[in-house]
Amino acid sequence: MDILSFFEERAKKEPRTIVFPEGSNSVIAEAALRLQRGKVARPLLLGEAASVKATIASLGGTELDTIDPRSDRRLEEYVADYAREHALPEQVARRIVTEPLGFAAMMVKRGEAAGMVGGINCPTRDLLMVCELIIGLKPGLSVASSFYLMDIPGYRGGEDGLLIFADPAIQPEPGAVELADIAIATAASAAALLGWQPRVAMLSFSTKGSADHPAAEKVAQAVELAKQRAPELLIDGEMQLDAALVESVARQKIHSESAVAGRANILVFPNLDAANIGSKLVQQLAGARSYGPILQGFAAPVSDLSRSATPLDVFNSAVLVAVQSTADD
Repeated sequence: MDILSFFEERAKKEPRTIVFPEGSNSVIAEAALRLQRGKVARPLLLGEAASVKATIASLGGTELDTIDPRSDRRLEEYVADYAREHALPEQVARRIVTEPLGFAAMMVKRGEAAGMVGGINCPTRDLLMVCELIIGLKPGLSVASSFYLMDIPGYRGGEDGLLIFADPAIQPEPGAVELADIAIATAASAAALLGWQPRVAMLSFSTKGSADHPAAEKVAQAVELAKQRAPELLIDGEMQLDAALVESVARQKIHSESAVAGRANILVFPNLDAANIGSKLVQQLAGARSYGPILQGFAAPVSDLSRSATPLDVFNSAVLVAVQSTADD
């Protein structure tokens, strides 16, 4: 069974309500129909009622649940809650919450949906801002982040040929505190979603002080912060990529005991440049299949879509959000 089929079977065991703020988009509606018909999740489409229903009808569907935030019975309660929590006039709160993105986030915050999938019609920064304001972050984390699950043909390391790369999509230049957050969040995601024993390598151009540079020192500091906050976590660094993945190289470069060196299944890159470039190199040169970016760090599951997402991309994103929600229980 491939990894997406594995997640789909998990989602079917306990179908969750997933809200889609861009319900009138035909790509979203097509994916939602597949989720509903396959009993994988309970999709809920938001938007102007006539437009959403027309889109569903054009695809031959009638069974999807829809909500028009402007006329929904919960709107006034949402507005009052948001205004009170953020000390804002209700007029300002209404502008935010009436928008489908804000309304969807309020549904997730209040537990009326298990998670949300959006971004096909809006910039990533807008979706992240709304989710951070309304849903918030998990306790102890200062930033949201993301990861790719990489399935690499012929590779026997990592976890049965799978590796996790973080953060390839969200934090451009994380400091030591943010890198520690990314490492802790990614390890928790790997354990919850995949049942892994996380082994986190914090990557650099330096291995254990072999280079004296602030960039390497930042990574080493992040390792120490992560160890202080999560003493049970198997994490090591700073280290070069080959020392993280190849045991013979690790023995040459690292002269201390390490449960991670040469055996890492999670690679935390020092910045967005490195993570994004590294993941695309593995895809292009090794034919790796990449799943994600999968968002993490929010108090409830959220998925951000590419503008070019296909119905299958949306379906897979919703499956991952559903599985994340069951893993968080």
